[in-house]
Amino acid sequence: TRPETMLGDTGVAVNPNDEKFQHLIGKTCILPIMNREIPIVADDYVELGFGTGKAAEVPEAIRKVNVIGHLHPDTDSICSAIAYAYLKNQISGIEYEPRRAGAINRETAFALKTFGFEEPELITSVAPQIKDTQISKQRSIEADTSLFSAWNLMRDLKTSTLCITDEKNDLLGLIAVKDIASANMDIFDTAMLSNAKTLYSNVLDTLKGTMVLGDPADRICQGNIRIGTTPEMMEGNIEKGDIVLVTNRYETQRYAVEAGASCLVVCNGASVSEVVIEAAKANGCTVLTTPYDTYSAARLIPMATPVSAEMLPEDKVLRFSVNTSVDDALKVMANSQHRFFPVMDEDGQYVGVVSSPNMINVNKKHVILVDHNERSQAVSGLERAEIMEIIDHHRIGTIETSSPAYFRNEPVGCTNTILFSIFQEKGVEIPQNIAGLMLSAILSDTLAFRSPTCTERDKYAGRELAKIAGVDIDEYADAMFDAGADLTGRTAEEVFNSDFKVFSRGHARFGVGQGSFMTESSRKAAEALVGPYLKEGAAANDIPMVFYMFTDVKTQTTEMLYWGAGTDQIVARTFGVTPVDGIATLPGVVSRKKQVIPPLMTTLQDMDEEDE
Repeated sequence: TRPETMLGDTGVAVNPNDEKFQHLIGKTCILPIMNREIPIVADDYVELGFGTGKAAEVPEAIRKVNVIGHLHPDTDSICSAIAYAYLKNQISGIEYEPRRAGAINRETAFALKTFGFEEPELITSVAPQIKDTQISKQRSIEADTSLFSAWNLMRDLKTSTLCITDEKNDLLGLIAVKDIASANMDIFDTAMLSNAKTLYSNVLDTLKGTMVLGDPADRICQGNIRIGTTPEMMEGNIEKGDIVLVTNRYETQRYAVEAGASCLVVCNGASVSEVVIEAAKANGCTVLTTPYDTYSAARLIPMATPVSAEMLPEDKVLRFSVNTSVDDALKVMANSQHRFFPVMDEDGQYVGVVSSPNMINVNKKHVILVDHNERSQAVSGLERAEIMEIIDHHRIGTIETSSPAYFRNEPVGCTNTILFSIFQEKGVEIPQNIAGLMLSAILSDTLAFRSPTCTERDKYAGRELAKIAGVDIDEYADAMFDAGADLTGRTAEEVFNSDFKVFSRGHARFGVGQGSFMTESSRKAAEALVGPYLKEGAAANDIPMVFYMFTDVKTQTTEMLYWGAGTDQIVARTFGVTPVDGIATLPGVVSRKKQVIPPLMTTLQDMDEEDE
């Protein structure tokens, strides 16, 4: 179109020698599909595929972006994912979806329910799935399709396998070239048409026949395939219900009909006399003609058998869901003799097929990480995903990216405080329900502004969000923390994982969990429930040490329980206290991020150096 309308488009196809486009050289063409800018210079025409009549080649569109918090998600992790996905959807043409990497705790559930949100969909891995490959949209066939038609379709599609589905697109089975070949070689099975209840329309299609008498929608339900030569040779060989192939001899046609044949196939395009037709009507015999000679017709007619008779039935077919991981699919393929495998969608319906070559060029999943940048806290498969952004307020951890990514890390008390700033920077209005979630996260992470990690920015953001959400901060904070501390019907494992993170420093790996409580009774009840589970929790996370903080929000005191070799000494050395009965009382310690993780890592590093 006109040059001025092309800047900002997703691709440009121009003739660089055309004067009206010369002013584009050196300018920037925005490719939002890639989320990056490409300068247009003369040399780029070859590299990018620019030229007369040829569109610029750009990478395949990003299907969607998953916004994900950390494992064992807390309120900030979940609310950040929802709020940031909302923000990105307001300013981008790409679809952003919030995800959770684990079960939500009761505090988070309370916040979601209060502001009318469902919990985000669970995601346990961002490794490539079948849906991220090039699924071959190969058409399926019906169960009544003839072997002959299936073979022709395979030849046209250059494939060796076809999937059979019903009218709802549910998989019924699979037919391969070898199945058709086996059926064709079984020359002694003369009852294959009747055994398979073959449609006459299949016979007509296979033999390029013409129906003289009968209904193409009827089925062959009895009899064997026979060749009719002379009445003398047919006597004693033709039984009632047989399908008889004959030529133009009137005597042979008449004898076959009167002998009880259910179908008369007249070869060589020969005509059928009215006498024979009337006899056929009287005896209930179907009559059709074919241009093929007797030999060809005899070879072809078994191929009218429906694929349902020779297919591998559905319960024996190896198939994949679109959600099957590529790694798992490759393992199955390596141990199978099949080349093509059906693919089912989330509803279990057929969508296409895949084979090993489809697994070569896999589209990586695109993700944004919020509230974490530690590899040990992220979903599995992250090394095989494309990390687009990281928004966090913790120490810079161990996550690596394969290409440059937007990384925003600020020393504030909550990820949602950063998001509040981004909303303002982008000029996006915060809806009441989103504001409520963001407020919930800030109150949770800063312990209602009591944590030493809380900054003036957290307080400002929290108060502004409270105005938008229309809630009283103190009343809402008390209700939210009380909901989180409720142990009714909860197991030790659930409470343990409600806010638990794994960290590493050098050779040491350890986990730190935290629960926040408004009353001493609720805190003591949680300690009694979780304390005996610490050993199991360590084993479940494959770590040698666990430290768990039970924090009283109002008194700003933490009682720490721990498990693992040497942890008693580590706690005493780190916090300068003497634990009593496996419990270390830490006055003024309420922040895992600022008051627990840094000194623990320092102690572990010092002890490691001393051992060396």
